[in-house]
Amino acid sequence: MDTPNRRAFLGLAQNAVAAAAIGAIGIRFIAVAEAMPIAPELGQTGRPSDLLTQAQWGPPHRPGWGRPRPRPRRRRWVCWWHRGRRRCGWQWR
Repeated sequence: MDTPNRRAFLGLAQNAVAAAAIGAIGIRFIAVAEAMPIAPELGQTGRPSDLLTQAQWGPPHRPGWGRPRPRPRRRRWVCWWHRGRRRCGWQWR
């Protein structure tokens, strides 16, 4: 008969943790599936267009006239690599 040792106990603990994690993920998927909306009378809809919604097309409209103004440029202290060495200095961005 095998006596309990640390390796067997750790294997049992790992299996228990894995089972708890899989159960938690499964419960999360069930909660998400329950929150998904469906048509209440899916088989009794008269027309297929009852299930469809109008798609939005095009970019959202921005208020104002014409193109947006460009950002003002600022000087920033920036470091970069040049030929294997690090160089730092002011750059306009």
